[in-house]
Amino acid sequence: MEASSSGGLVQNGRADNDAASGSGENGLRSRKAQLKRSVDGKAKKAKKARMFRPRQPNYTIQQGEDMLLYIANASSHFESLFWTHRSKNVSKAKSLKNQKKKPKPKLEKKPVKEEEEDKFSEHQLESGDSWGQHLPEEVLVNIFQMVVVQDSAVPFLCRVGRVCRLWNAAASTLILWRKVTVGHCWIQPGKNQLEKTTNKIKETVTWLAQNRFSQLRDFTLCHWTKNVDFTLEAVSKFCPHLHSIHLSYCKGLTASGLNSLGLHSRSLRRINLQHSEFQVEGLVEYLEEQGKQIKQMLFTRSHKNDKVLAAITRGCCPDLELLEVNKKLESKDTELSVCFQSLQKACPKLKIFRMLNIQIQHKPIRKRDESEAGFPLLDEFCIANTEYSYMTDQVLLDILFGSAKLRVLDLRGSTRITTSGLAQLPCPKLECLFWGQYFTKNLGFPSVKKNLHLLMEKWGQTLQQLDITNQPFTEADLEVALSFLPQVTDADTLLSLNLSGTRITPQALR
Repeated sequence: MEASSSGGLVQNGRADNDAASGSGENGLRSRKAQLKRSVDGKAKKAKKARMFRPRQPNYTIQQGEDMLLYIANASSHFESLFWTHRSKNVSKAKSLKNQKKKPKPKLEKKPVKEEEEDKFSEHQLESGDSWGQHLPEEVLVNIFQMVVVQDSAVPFLCRVGRVCRLWNAAASTLILWRKVTVGHCWIQPGKNQLEKTTNKIKETVTWLAQNRFSQLRDFTLCHWTKNVDFTLEAVSKFCPHLHSIHLSYCKGLTASGLNSLGLHSRSLRRINLQHSEFQVEGLVEYLEEQGKQIKQMLFTRSHKNDKVLAAITRGCCPDLELLEVNKKLESKDTELSVCFQSLQKACPKLKIFRMLNIQIQHKPIRKRDESEAGFPLLDEFCIANTEYSYMTDQVLLDILFGSAKLRVLDLRGSTRITTSGLAQLPCPKLECLFWGQYFTKNLGFPSVKKNLHLLMEKWGQTLQQLDITNQPFTEADLEVALSFLPQVTDADTLLSLNLSGTRITPQALR
């Protein structure tokens, strides 16, 4: 009994232990299950939160003074700006199944150029660079006009015409091609221009003349050493409104190109051949036949080109209004004999006369008659030079005795001119007087000058610019002239006063 009871107690104890251990294991399992469920629930909530979280906006809005600025991010060109909500009821497998059922659309075969254009236009629409294709053509023409005024039509219009059809149409507007400057075709130093390149240049010039230059007025060639005659022939043939020709540092102009101008360019009024080499006989022949229509003539002086000035003096250009003659800086031929009496008779409508860095020797024929009018319309007279001058008071008076409308007088380098001689000139409304001494060599001054106040009395009310650089006036003379100037000059009249190199004192300036 005891044994059995003790065995039973033992058995009961083991059973209790087994039950306790079983209940402990079940508790651990239930706890693990609860932890697993909580982790799974959190993971599902996180997935759901990520699933319905909207994308970050691909733009930034900034507030200005009176508007809101919408600024797209750099990565937003290829992404959608709007978030699309996913359907809760449609599973991923079902959506994939529906996608498999949909038949694939047949792609139309397009040429390679059309595909490239489509891709280019799509990229422009996505990136926001298509503003240039939506501007009105009139606005583009006005924008191009502003650029053409500063940089000329070539090559700007040729380049923007390749952007798109709209820009090509705007760049083809004939109004934009009224003033054209064409530079030279670059050639590698030491090599000649290939025949293929020459033919291409001729084809381009011909195409431009036929398709763009119908309203051309001002045409300029720069640094051309070949094809000058061909270019002038093409331009004159297709440009009936041609008004001005300018050859700058060009070579090879012959009678052929000038004859073409005479045949076709009936509206030509201005010829500028400064720093260019040309056939003098051809130009003289052109002036003899067509000089009546020329109003402005500019060229560089040389022994050969003196024939051109002689033709003008003979009366080949009776309506000439501007005559400008300069010389090359390295040229030693600086002296030139000019008969101003013959020039006054041949060109009575002359308004601007310029001879730069040329020592003029006046060659009078006879005494002046009372019936002679001189240059009654002359507005500017310039004989500036940096070496020396033969101009005297009497010669200057013989040239300008009838120029009552003179406004600009440039006598830089004229050391023999005096204040009393200037005071005798019959031009009461002179606005600009340039009388400075600018010498490349130390020639010295003949004597001290005086009576500067005579010029202030004569032109003080109209004078806007005064330059007496390096003039040998005394300190007292400068002080008297400057003290007299404020009494006759309005507050807004005098704009520029150059007294460098003179004996002016601080007290006189005050």
